[in-house]
Order: sequence, then structure tokens, then C-alpha cells
Amino acid sequence: MDTSGLAPLAARLRALPPSCGPVRLVGLDGHAGSGKSTLAAGLAEALGGAPVLHLDDLATHDELFGWTGRLAEEVIAPLSRGRTARYGVYDWHRRRFTARRELPPEPVVLVEGVGAGRRAVRPWLALLLWLEVPAGTAWERGRRRDGPELSEFWNGWIRTERAHFANDPSRAHAQVLVRQVPEGFVWLPGPAEAE
Repeated sequence: MDTSGLAPLAARLRALPPSCGPVRLVGLDGHAGSGKSTLAAGLAEALGGAPVLHLDDLATHDELFGWTGRLAEEVIAPLSRGRTARYGVYDWHRRRFTARRELPPEPVVLVEGVGAGRRAVRPWLALLLWLEVPAGTAWERGRRRDGPELSEFWNGWIRTERAHFANDPSRAHAQVLVRQVPEGFVWLPGPAEAE
């Protein structure tokens, strides 16, 4: 991936004041299928290998949005003390936690996933980015990516995601809106930037 266009955004992230101990925790939120993982990979590279936490590793089939306790205990608490976080990784095929992963307290740590900007997480974020893709477009991308065998999962997911954002919206709190274009990514001031 060509990350040269992300260099100014990476520089902005490095210049932020720490928000979680010595770490600048940066949230990447948006609808499922909007490109959060792709943006996180590009930003991590532009930042020289910044660690990325994928919220899909903390969520489960039974707790699609019930991961805030795990995030607080296993990730935020150690990072806020300048220590390496060690957290369980959920296996979506075996339907259980099967591995552990480490997340070092680097200057910038990216947290990507639906709900990365929820109210329980925002106090720890140095910045929140929102992937500006209409819900229907994002969901269609996700369905194509995951294939017909996950069609039933997607039907339930869409209902759950709608309910989540109705109760705990993230976009209104984003300082940066990100759009994917053929040349890469462009970003604009988010709703929270105007406050």
C-alpha cells in the first residue's frame, strides 16, 4: 500500500498529547465494511510500524459490543501505566478465545473497529477518526468480502450495529472524517473539530 499520502496525518497523530499514559490512543470507527482495517494498516505503516488493536479480537458472537470491560482491563489499564497490554484474541470459527496478543505502549497505538469511538472509550482517545462511507455501501462491501456463508451473520450484525450507533453514536465525536478515494485517503475536519 502506498502510504505517502498518509504522512501528514501520521505526523498529526505523533504531535498529539498522550491520552492513555504515555500513549496516544487513536480510534478508527465507522460502519462494518467501511475500510477501517485498510486505513489502520496504512496509518500503522506511515507511523513506522505502530501497533494496531482490532476490536474484532475482543468481540464475541454473544457480545458483539460487550468488549468494553476486556478493553479497559486488558488494554487500557496496562497502557495507561506505560506497560505492555496482553489480551485474549477471539477465534470466530472456534467461537472462543484461543490466543493471547501483546500490544506495546508505543507513542501511537491504533484501535480500529465498529465502536472504537463509543462513550466508554472516548476519554482515553487522543483522536477519533470516522470512515465516511454510507452504511449501505459499507455493509455491501462487507457482505462481498465475507461471502454468502456469512449472510445470516450479516443480517443480525446490521440490526445490532444500527442499534449500537442509535444508542452510542461515534461520528458526532470524530475530529477527522476520512474518505477513501482511488488515489488513497483524504481527510476533512470532523463534527467534533467544529466544537
